[in-house]
Amino acid sequence: MLTERDAQAAIARQVKSLRQGRKWSLDELASRSGVSKGMLVQIEGARTNPSIGTLCRVAESFGVSVGRLIESEPEPVVKIVGADEPAVLWRGPGGGSGRLLRGVNDPAFVEVWEWRMAPGEEHDSGDHAPRTREIIHVREGSLTMVIDGADYRVRTGETIDFFADRPHRYGNPGPVEAVLTMVVVLPTGERDRRV
Repeated sequence: MLTERDAQAAIARQVKSLRQGRKWSLDELASRSGVSKGMLVQIEGARTNPSIGTLCRVAESFGVSVGRLIESEPEPVVKIVGADEPAVLWRGPGGGSGRLLRGVNDPAFVEVWEWRMAPGEEHDSGDHAPRTREIIHVREGSLTMVIDGADYRVRTGETIDFFADRPHRYGNPGPVEAVLTMVVVLPTGERDRRV
C-alpha cells in the first residue's frame, strides 16, 4: 500500500525531476502553475501533503497527469494496481476520500479516481487546463454538481460528462455515502497559467 508519506516522497522526487529536466527555477514553476514558491519548496522537500488542486496545477504546468507525480518507476507494459495501493489524495471532514486509482500519460493523459463522499460533504475544484473533461459515474448515493454556476443532480446509476476547465463543485446532499468513479481526460502539453 502506498502510504501518504510514500506519496509525498514520490511527489517530491517527480516534481523536482520534472522541474530540473526543464531547467526551470522554483520561481518559474511558481509562475507557470500559480502555486506559491513556498509551497513548491515544501512539496519538493516532502514536508507537506498538497491538496488535489495544488497537485493538478503543478501537473498541468508540466503537461502530465497527477498520476505521473506519484509514479516513481517507468511505465511497465502491464500493471495491476492492488486494491490497497492507490493513495488517498483527498479526505473529507465527514470521512470521505478521493483516491487516484491510476493515471497514465501515454498515449493520452487519463486519470481514474474513486471518490467516497459522506452525507453533506463537498469539494470545490477550480478550473483545470482548457479542454479537460471529467466523466463521473455515481455507483451509490447521489451527487450534486455546480458547474460554472449551474446546478446538476446525478443519481445512482447515472453518469455526468462535462468540461472541467471552469470552476466546479461536488457535493453529497443525500443521507448515505456517495460512491463515484471519475475519469479525467486532460489535454496534452504544458500549461502556463500566466497566459
